[in-house]
Amino acid sequence: MPEFELEGSFSDYVAQALPYLRRYARALTGSQARGDQYTMATLEALLKDRSIAEDAPTIREGVFQCFHAIWSSSGRNMSVEEADNAAIQAYKHLAKLTENSREVLLLNTIEEFDLSQIARIINTSVEEVEVLLDAALTEIAESASGRVLIIEDEPIIAEDIQDIVTDLGHRVVGIARTRAEAVELGKAEEADLILADIQLADNSSGIDAVNDLLGMHDAPVVFITAFPERLLTGDKPEPAFLISKPFSVAQVRSAVSQAMFFASTETLRAS
Repeated sequence: MPEFELEGSFSDYVAQALPYLRRYARALTGSQARGDQYTMATLEALLKDRSIAEDAPTIREGVFQCFHAIWSSSGRNMSVEEADNAAIQAYKHLAKLTENSREVLLLNTIEEFDLSQIARIINTSVEEVEVLLDAALTEIAESASGRVLIIEDEPIIAEDIQDIVTDLGHRVVGIARTRAEAVELGKAEEADLILADIQLADNSSGIDAVNDLLGMHDAPVVFITAFPERLLTGDKPEPAFLISKPFSVAQVRSAVSQAMFFASTETLRAS
């Protein structure tokens, strides 16, 4: 996890936390546009009153606290009528989940907050966070299963990902090491989920491979990269689901389960 709270101003601390807040908001909503709306609302709230962030143990934790104050009062309770067409099914699914369970899962596995930090962020007890974490793993894992295409040029990493995916109840349709291999596998069998590295064996792009596949059929995508900050700049379309290398089993489980849950097709598009 990136180190925060170094020397600098309040705005420096917020700027350090921003890419990760955007990643979290995107995964929580299943959409770049909706996630960025809540991120912008958080920044606007901090401009008006930054005490919620300054009073927290770290500015990063305080920024997430501010986000959750907004999310809990509006985003989580958004009606289907207020959502765009791509979000309608996701909101229907969300209504069936234990309140705060997905938030806890993402905060713990993707953003790597510990249980006590999460308890402060969502304003509950550590014991409740533990209960919610267990509920999220169970409910989301049961919500969807399907066929997964893995695009990864490191054999050991690819095997690790395959083991995690199959343990979740999904079937791996193939493992591609290059863009060309990914396209061939995609032609042979349509995947319900694509899990892609960025840099591939022959120096081809995992992003290009994904865009080729999405040109044939829609599928949710989880990107894997050692440099997530490079994909979270706000300058162009970004992935809704992104995990960092080196990753943990819990991170892959969470990202895969939530991508399947949302069946989001938002991803990076080549310019």
